[in-house]
Amino acid sequence: MLARERQNKIVEMVNANGSVLVKELSEMFEVTEDSIRKDLSLLEKKELLKKTYGGAVRNRVNTHELYVSQRKGKNVEEKKKIAKKAFELIEEGDFIFLDISTINIELIKLIVEANLDVTVATNMIDVMLSFTASLDTNLVFVGGKMNRGRDGFIGSYTNKQIGEFSFDKAFMGVVGVDIKRNKVYTYTTDDALTKKVIMENSEKCYMLMENTKFAREGNYRYSSIDEFEGIILDEEPSEEVQKHLADKKVTVLY
Repeated sequence: MLARERQNKIVEMVNANGSVLVKELSEMFEVTEDSIRKDLSLLEKKELLKKTYGGAVRNRVNTHELYVSQRKGKNVEEKKKIAKKAFELIEEGDFIFLDISTINIELIKLIVEANLDVTVATNMIDVMLSFTASLDTNLVFVGGKMNRGRDGFIGSYTNKQIGEFSFDKAFMGVVGVDIKRNKVYTYTTDDALTKKVIMENSEKCYMLMENTKFAREGNYRYSSIDEFEGIILDEEPSEEVQKHLADKKVTVLY
């Protein structure tokens, strides 16, 4: 098993169980305790867990993570990989929705660069600001009550506008996914309700997420995994995750 695969598995375990021990991980993965400590140090730097004496505990979602402005610069290369794979699913003439997600900031860059003949609807300010008047790509910007932390618009008025449209594809952000309980999470109730409306009005929905978000908890469930056409990741998930997704007949792209 590669070090990165082992680290992803450790993140899944600590999020599912709440804590892990260095000694047990060393025996499970058949590596030295020093190797496990290095893994935990790396994962702590990425804010995926918190090291303790002899192990690590789950790193709960903090309030500051609500702010898009503070998440834009994190894991940029991983987000670019996900965006590139999502871009391959978009066809000329599509009417797509780009949800509030820092991955969608990377996706809209690819769409604009290619000058695709598509229509993009969004409630995210960063996506809207990527457009220029000379583009063949069309923009539908959904307004309402601005949520400064989310850098976009969510809530009842926004939901009413979204409900008037019918989208070919929607690309959705996510805080975390619990594969065992079949739950997809976001931060707030308002964001959850807006995401639900987007999905209800889209023929196909794709989840955009980094592999480390499996088993990570958010505050509110907005969907089940099997409501998505596919999940787009930055790398191959663990065998356990693949089995759960195969059982739910969800396509996995990476």
